[in-house]
Amino acid sequence: MKSFNIIDLHCDTIVECVTDGAVFRDGDGHISVEKLAAGGCLAQCFAIWIPTGRAIKRHKTARMGYYGYYKTAREFFQNAMAENADMIRQARTVADIEKNKADGKMSAILTVEDSIWVEGKMERIEEAAADGVRMMSLLWNTVNCMGYPNSPYHEAHLMGLKPFGYDAVRKMNDLGIIVDVSHLNEGGFWGVVKTSTKPVAASHSCARALCDHPRNLTDEQLKAIGECGGVVGINFYDEFLTPGDTGYTEISAITRHLEHIRDKAGIEALAFGSDFDGISSELEFEDYAGFPILLEAMEEVFSDDEIDMISHENFLRVMKDNE
Repeated sequence: MKSFNIIDLHCDTIVECVTDGAVFRDGDGHISVEKLAAGGCLAQCFAIWIPTGRAIKRHKTARMGYYGYYKTAREFFQNAMAENADMIRQARTVADIEKNKADGKMSAILTVEDSIWVEGKMERIEEAAADGVRMMSLLWNTVNCMGYPNSPYHEAHLMGLKPFGYDAVRKMNDLGIIVDVSHLNEGGFWGVVKTSTKPVAASHSCARALCDHPRNLTDEQLKAIGECGGVVGINFYDEFLTPGDTGYTEISAITRHLEHIRDKAGIEALAFGSDFDGISSELEFEDYAGFPILLEAMEEVFSDDEIDMISHENFLRVMKDNE
């Protein structure tokens, strides 16, 4: 098997470190710096997830406030980069990723999951851009200034973006921040697609036709992402891959979703969005260090060139197109 370079579009490792004291360099979660190296990482997207709803108490958001939590997590990320500069560096551009690779280093791309901390203040999106944030989801699982989350209720699922949400999409386009539609409801999704002038991403989502969960994307949504030149990062959580709560993520389930999305959106729309350190299912390949096992299985379905596209080239293109 040839060697592949992996770009994973989403993990919750920062929050696990901030809240639970997980160890960034050699911890036992899904992701650590050492596991990234063992798995063949080119670049990892590290999300600052802003806990809301029932997650507030556990993650101390109530004490810090949403904006305070963002700043705390940002500071952790910056310190982690400084402490592990021998192995990994922050990347703000595709050129940074290429330079880091040439220097024998992996890249860390800072992202945000849930823009609730923006609180209707456009200058905070500018602050995120200055911090090197390259991708932001509009929301998580609660309503915020941008719009409405996915919902099992039809009318709620079709509610559109709020006025500030439309303005935020335009601002993110101007600042080179990829608009992330994961967790967004369907009405908001179409608002983003019709407003954004740059390719969008669903950083950690799967195909609804294979697993009927409101977090997943319909075939029409998948087609729209492909047509705008965007990408879908396949989520490794079993509840988004397989109907029923199995508690176990099989490689075959991941490849089924990859094949389906390829057929509906095109090979150029495929990527990985593991949701590592944010999912509870046991994985057939265990954690990030097991990525080569997944890639080897994918060789039965995809060519080497196609795996290169899925593993890193597609997202590099989207990142470049948003710069």
